[in-house]
Amino acid sequence: MNFRQEYPRPQLVRKDWLNLNGVWAFAFDDENIGTEEKWFKQTSNAFNKEIKVPFAYQTKLSGIEDLTFHDVVWYKREFEIPASWKGQRVILHFGAVDYRAWVYVNEQFVGFHEGGHTAFSFDVTDYLIEGKGTIVIKVEDPSTDETIPRGKQSWIEKSEGIWYTRTTGIWQTVWLEAINSTHISKLKFTPDVDQGEIGVEFEVSGNLTKLVVQFEIKFNGERVVSDTISINEKYFKRSFNLYKHKIFRTSFHRDGWNWTPENPNLFDVKVKLKEDGTLLDEISSYFGMRKIHIENGMVYLNNRPYYQKLVLDQGYWPESLLTASTDEDFIMDIQLSKSMGFNGCRKHQKVEDPRFLYWADQLGYLVWGECASSPSFNEDAVARLTREWIEIIERDYNHPSVVAWVPLNESWGIPNVRDNRQQQHHSLGMYHLIHSIDPTRLVISNDGWELTKTDICAIHNYNHGSKSETEKYEKYKEDLETKESILSSKPAKRGIYADGFEHVGEPILLTEFGGIGFKAGDDSGWGYTSVQNNEEFLDDYKRIMKAIYSSKILYGYCYTQLTDVEQEINGLLTYDRKPKCDLEKIKEINNMWHPGTI
Repeated sequence: MNFRQEYPRPQLVRKDWLNLNGVWAFAFDDENIGTEEKWFKQTSNAFNKEIKVPFAYQTKLSGIEDLTFHDVVWYKREFEIPASWKGQRVILHFGAVDYRAWVYVNEQFVGFHEGGHTAFSFDVTDYLIEGKGTIVIKVEDPSTDETIPRGKQSWIEKSEGIWYTRTTGIWQTVWLEAINSTHISKLKFTPDVDQGEIGVEFEVSGNLTKLVVQFEIKFNGERVVSDTISINEKYFKRSFNLYKHKIFRTSFHRDGWNWTPENPNLFDVKVKLKEDGTLLDEISSYFGMRKIHIENGMVYLNNRPYYQKLVLDQGYWPESLLTASTDEDFIMDIQLSKSMGFNGCRKHQKVEDPRFLYWADQLGYLVWGECASSPSFNEDAVARLTREWIEIIERDYNHPSVVAWVPLNESWGIPNVRDNRQQQHHSLGMYHLIHSIDPTRLVISNDGWELTKTDICAIHNYNHGSKSETEKYEKYKEDLETKESILSSKPAKRGIYADGFEHVGEPILLTEFGGIGFKAGDDSGWGYTSVQNNEEFLDDYKRIMKAIYSSKILYGYCYTQLTDVEQEINGLLTYDRKPKCDLEKIKEINNMWHPGTI
């Protein structure tokens, strides 16, 4: 059985592709001798196991389920391209490989990639032999290195606390694609809601002689743009007016044609590249007209104040860890969240599969994108995080659901940021770097506490205590009540801003709290508070949310968390996505105030 057969790059779709998920040959290389012994050679007999790609060897669905440390692993599989691809360039794509990958095709080294959470690809055309190839991949994932962006992946062999089982190697789809030597290499959409225009940027690779690009944009099946552009240079940019002075297309009339969680309107795009009438490349894509900005201490969505009701989502599954076993897993998580009255999530310490973002776009679900942090700080950690963020934004820029980026969390990777100028510069550097390559979204410099320059004052506070701790709860409500009280509070005994920085009017949101621990019939695991049954669970949830809604200054929140994860039992759902209580009751509590917009 092959897994994950859906098209892996929904923002740039071509018809000619081949999914390589399924059974691969596999081997551990604990002595790191594979390169010296040339395991990439056809004659190598080192591959003594099988693995089901795209699942990491630590998972049940991989067919191996080995939780011990193996820092170097190898993969191997054969393929044959379809006869119809003759004359085309063949591109080998990897959705994500954690952490370093050396790729060989037909015994020849093709390329290297470092970074465990982003896509990469190589042109393998010239390495094929009569349309056939053998792929061999060496992967290195240092189990105990605290300077690589590892997020929640534990550097201790057994999971404990907030740290979970590691993911090593391939964990997203591997696939082949056929393209013409002259093709569209980049397509970027930037909506301008104020002007009712969509900015389109694209790049063409190959021979630029006698080329034209045909653009077609449709909304609900109706063609709104049709244009042909002569191409004389590699890079081209053009804007198309979509609203055309029609008032009902703007947000003046409900959401008009704009994208919101309540009305996730999307435009379908078809792009054709032609030479003297001959079709060279054809791409299907889409975009949404969405604007996010801050003003008067509030977050605005499409120029209207918008109260974000987010849920923390770590994106783990019991049998497959970071990899969803099916596309339907993403749909289920979004639908369950929305059924509880949440309008989005903060994807925590994980760069999620583009298929999740596709469904967030389609179903209407805000996303805060967050990369895995490294636990420790040094110059290598800075460089690694910086490279990954550049690749993250290049991959996910076009998704309208993504409204914020979170480069750092709770001072992970910058443990002395409170008073260490070098680490403060790293926080500032990430904030400005992300804004320099994506001016359309909000950036939170250090979600939780010890913030530097930031677009949202994002605070974590779990000090609500249990129901019996009345005095602690009243102090919690008091801390959240006003701007002065919340900014002077010290959750986790840390200041809200790092030394030398202060609040300058940005919206204040509580972006981690809650975490009620409950696992029916089982006392194992942990949460920030605990209850014994689903009635107590609902009562405690309501108690905590009342404190949030009584605040005069909070303009949104992110509740911890959507699901249990391994030993953490503080989800609204179990690890396998079963509700712990009546989800309609959760929705009623979430809608006690602020039904979605202020």
